[in-house]
Amino acid sequence: MPSLTLIGAPTDVGASVRGASMGPDALRIAGIAAALQGQGFEVHDAGNLSGPGNPQAAPCGGFRHLAEVTAWNQSVFAATLAALDAGRLPLLMGGDHCLAMGSISAVAQHCRARGRRLKVLWFDAHADANTPESSPSGNLHGMPVACLLGHGPAQLTQLAGTAPALRPDQITLIGVRSVDAVEKRFVNALGIEVYDMRTIDERGMRAVMQAALADVDERTHLHLSFDLDGLDPAVAPGVGTPVRGGPTYRETQLCMEMLADCGALASADVMELNPALDVRNQTAELAVDLLESLFGKSTLMRV
Repeated sequence: MPSLTLIGAPTDVGASVRGASMGPDALRIAGIAAALQGQGFEVHDAGNLSGPGNPQAAPCGGFRHLAEVTAWNQSVFAATLAALDAGRLPLLMGGDHCLAMGSISAVAQHCRARGRRLKVLWFDAHADANTPESSPSGNLHGMPVACLLGHGPAQLTQLAGTAPALRPDQITLIGVRSVDAVEKRFVNALGIEVYDMRTIDERGMRAVMQAALADVDERTHLHLSFDLDGLDPAVAPGVGTPVRGGPTYRETQLCMEMLADCGALASADVMELNPALDVRNQTAELAVDLLESLFGKSTLMRV
């Protein structure tokens, strides 16, 4: 029986809107452990990590809450790496998306130590590729992609050592539709693979996922960083930074099923669930439904 570890990271310290700190427990209330057990996993809930509170301070040196974000990401890094080293699949439950710096840095270190190829799919309405110079707010949940690529403060770019966690060819952005002009230039200059909403509209989710997974093979460790604001807010209202015009429920369901079909998924994040903005926990329940598909539940009737 495959083994999966749930890691709760209850903080909104990198975000502009409070509430994502309640995300891990909302997922538990929505039945995440039982749902994944139903897909054949031995599920261990490691509980919630601890870390500093949200001081709600003004930006300093281009960042809000750099010390607090660093402390949380160090804890996430250690917990994710421990799960991987134990042969378990880590599922990080956020919390805001700044925490992916810790989880993906741990995955990158794990892959380097074992000679495995890493590919990250970043499902999000935003590119999350701001730097201190380009960020209009200093909120670090808008900077994790840049930091993972080595563009940011050393505390965050070197969580796994001196080299950046990722190269630009190791990450693919899916569902993007809200990008600052400087971010757009940054992403294009680095040659990061992006399937924005216009591409999804023009080509369809099936073709986009086929293209995104075309280079995945038996040597690939696939990591999904799943920001719930990647979905359209009509179906996922419980997020802090909603952007209209995102993938539908069915498009996202197809995305998850195709990820499951490829057989390479080895770690994941589910981020930015904000129960304070949700309606009767429906976004958490939707997240659990989609995670079931990610981990093997199929809507197929045909054999």
